[in-house]
Amino acid sequence: MRIAFASKDNIHVNQHFGWAKEFYIYEIKDDSFSFIKSVDSSIEIEDEIEKLNYKIECCEGCDILYVQQIGPKASLMVKASKIFPMQASAENEKIEEILQKLIKMKENPPIWMRRLIG
Repeated sequence: MRIAFASKDNIHVNQHFGWAKEFYIYEIKDDSFSFIKSVDSSIEIEDEIEKLNYKIECCEGCDILYVQQIGPKASLMVKASKIFPMQASAENEKIEEILQKLIKMKENPPIWMRRLIG
């Protein structure tokens, strides 16, 4: 399971999806996680749909997108690209804590996660 985090510092989820300048990609395997890569998403695009498509392309290959905020149109577009969008539950939530929660969640996965791990 691969997760893209919208973050300014690779420590906290602290970026809005459409404004994220970088995504940090992690992978969960079994009961551990590892950092895969950072993806530069800093190209400025005026057209909203083109910008959202570009941001989605930056997260290609990921199963989950974790952001501080995401608009309804962007959320629908992300879902249509087979990536599950999630918003941080607290301001500046730590990436490492989210990864630990996702690992624990795999023990009794919700329906959306069953699709990803099944």
